[in-house]
This record gives sequence, C-alpha cells and structure tokens, in this order.
Amino acid sequence: MYSIQTCEKKKELQALTASEPLSLPEEYDMQRSWRQDPDKLTFIACLPPTSPATASTTITPKQDDAPSRMIGDINLFLFDDNEDDEEESSTSTTSKQIIGEIELMIALKSHHRKGHGRASLLAFLSYILTNSGAILSEYTQGTSGTLNFLRVKINKDNVKSIALFESVGFERTSAEANYFGEVELRIQVKGEEEVALKELEGAKGWNGRPFVVRYGEV
Repeated sequence: MYSIQTCEKKKELQALTASEPLSLPEEYDMQRSWRQDPDKLTFIACLPPTSPATASTTITPKQDDAPSRMIGDINLFLFDDNEDDEEESSTSTTSKQIIGEIELMIALKSHHRKGHGRASLLAFLSYILTNSGAILSEYTQGTSGTLNFLRVKINKDNVKSIALFESVGFERTSAEANYFGEVELRIQVKGEEEVALKELEGAKGWNGRPFVVRYGEV
C-alpha cells in the first residue's frame, strides 16, 4: 500500500480523490483503523491473475496480491442515516437506518481506462450486498440495521468517475455541485440481500455477479 500512497501525493490525484498526503506511520495507523473499526471496509484492488480464470482458479497469497500487482483500493464507510431516523421517529421501528459511502481509487494512470475500476466496483458492490447482514451487524453491535442506500461523492471535474458510477446505476442527487465542488450519486439498496442484489443486477445491466475465485492458503 505504501507504493499506492506515494502515488496519491500527486496533486491531481489528491484533488480527484479528496485525499491528503500521509507519512508512512500515518499510513500504518490508518490501515490499523480500517482493520479494526466496524464502520469501515477496505479492499485492495490488484491486477487480474495472469493465468486464465476458470471455475477452479485459486488466488495465491503473496503472488497474485504482491505489492507489484496492487493498483488501488476501494472502501466502504458506514454512517447512521439521521435524516431517515427523524422521519421515522414517530414509528415503532427499532431498526437502525444506515448509509454506506463508497470511495474508489485506481492510482496509476497506466491502469486507467482498462476496466479495472469497473471490475473493482462491481465486485465490491456484490460483496456488500451479499454480506450486508454481517457487515451491518458488526456496525450496529448486533442490533437490527437496514442499509438505506449507497452513495459516492466525486469532484465535479472527475467526469470519468462520475460516468463509471452512473453506468452501474448510481444517480445524481442534484444537477449542481455542492459547496466543496462535489456531486453526490446514490443507489437505493433497501430490502433483503439477495432480492436487492438480483434487482440491481437485472436493472443495471450487471449481467450476473462478478467472477469470484477462491483465496488459497498462505
């Protein structure tokens, strides 16, 4: 990840991802927080396996996910949906209403426009929806929780990223950028995990779940 963080020091990438430069100790602290905090989920995006993908493909640790094959990351941050809580305060529901915010970064320009961002996003969305029960249970400490929608905030000038999220069904909440020059896009995911997943796959042209391979023993 340090090589990716070094790439993030470029002013253009910092502006597009709304990120700040971090020292190596700060990077380690941030990674530790991501691993331990229940309101965060992060995946490292790597280049596809060099061998052709088959039903029996196994990812080899320290080989297929070696630092030289890391090209970016994709993250989920969970928040309480306070607006929804206020609207439903008069009802008897005890289910916590939750928002998921996604951040995606493919660091090197040499890996842009090759489908890596879309593949990472689709795999991540599939993982979130398939495992939303466990993800929300950890966040709510075992109490009932509902994922209302997923959102992403993107710099208004980052038209390629905006187009990427729109291509899988995210929709703008406003035609104008906010005070910080960002546009917000959302996709509704309320409902049972499998139902929501199938609806999104069918309606948004996902053409089935992304191919998932087994992760081998270290």
